[in-house]
Amino acid sequence: MPQDIDILDPVPAPLTQDMSARTKAAIVVRFLMQEGAEIDLAALPTSLQADLTREIADLRLIDRATLAEVIEEFAHELDSIGLTAQGGLGSALRLLEGKITNDTARRLRQDAVVRLFEDPWGRIKQLDEKELLKLLDAETTEIAAVVLSKLDVTKAAALLGEMPGPRARKISFAISQTAGVTPQAVDRIGQSLMAQLDNKPERAFATLPEDRIAAILTAASDDLRDEVMNGLRETDPELAERVLAGVFTFEDIPTRIAAVDVETAVKTVTQTDMIIALCHANGNGMEEVSEFIPSGLSRRMAKTTREEIEERGAVKTKEGEPAVTALVSGTQGQISADEISFVDLDDN
Repeated sequence: MPQDIDILDPVPAPLTQDMSARTKAAIVVRFLMQEGAEIDLAALPTSLQADLTREIADLRLIDRATLAEVIEEFAHELDSIGLTAQGGLGSALRLLEGKITNDTARRLRQDAVVRLFEDPWGRIKQLDEKELLKLLDAETTEIAAVVLSKLDVTKAAALLGEMPGPRARKISFAISQTAGVTPQAVDRIGQSLMAQLDNKPERAFATLPEDRIAAILTAASDDLRDEVMNGLRETDPELAERVLAGVFTFEDIPTRIAAVDVETAVKTVTQTDMIIALCHANGNGMEEVSEFIPSGLSRRMAKTTREEIEERGAVKTKEGEPAVTALVSGTQGQISADEISFVDLDDN
């Protein structure tokens, strides 16, 4: 006798099987907004924003079963996502800033996709006043007016203050004529300016030549520094002046280092080198330095340092100069590490 066979009910077809992905997205977005969720759709490309708006507009009555199925499918998709990366090439470049060479970034930014989707004004607004002035000097009055209109009021005012009076007045008047400028025109101006920023060759050295020479001479002996500076004065007096402005020597410590920064400035210098350097200062007419450094230390350290200087007494030049170099290099290292800053001589 044949065994009984259970007859199962057929599995019902999903209610949403004929529904497009765009319609499902519209249902999810409409439901979330109805529940009070804050959704930033401005991050989507314009075409997708338009499509989504049309889909939401076309929605009519959605029964509870269909809504539940769409939401469940959406929740399942979210649960299965392990990593999301949005923003395209522009976002990737911002993520990798400082990790790839400037030349590579420049070439990639010239890609049409980046020019199309990356907002240029974020980068332009981050430029310092000097860079912005250089950029605006090459532009027409009308373009400069648009740029200043996109900047915050404080920076725009500072830039106008740096311009010659007649040009500042023309740009100010041109700002009053920007009411009819379209968003598309502003975007094209921003893209054009960004292209100019990216169209700069990568340089092997981040600092100016005079700054590199000054850094080298800072670490050199007095005799070598004087010899090089004398040679520069003969061959290129203007370069010599720029180099001299950047040289930091042992004698510059009282005028270039604030008293409150002394402890940080000499933090990496051994006590032995500091004592020998200050003894060398006493024996070579640099008493201002030998007094300034201890006066910037804590009371206990200042007392100990002065006692050790007195106990050590005079030192030979061949012993003192290396200690001076060590103290200056230690201070320069703290400057380079942004632990302290030079006193601005123009403020004195």
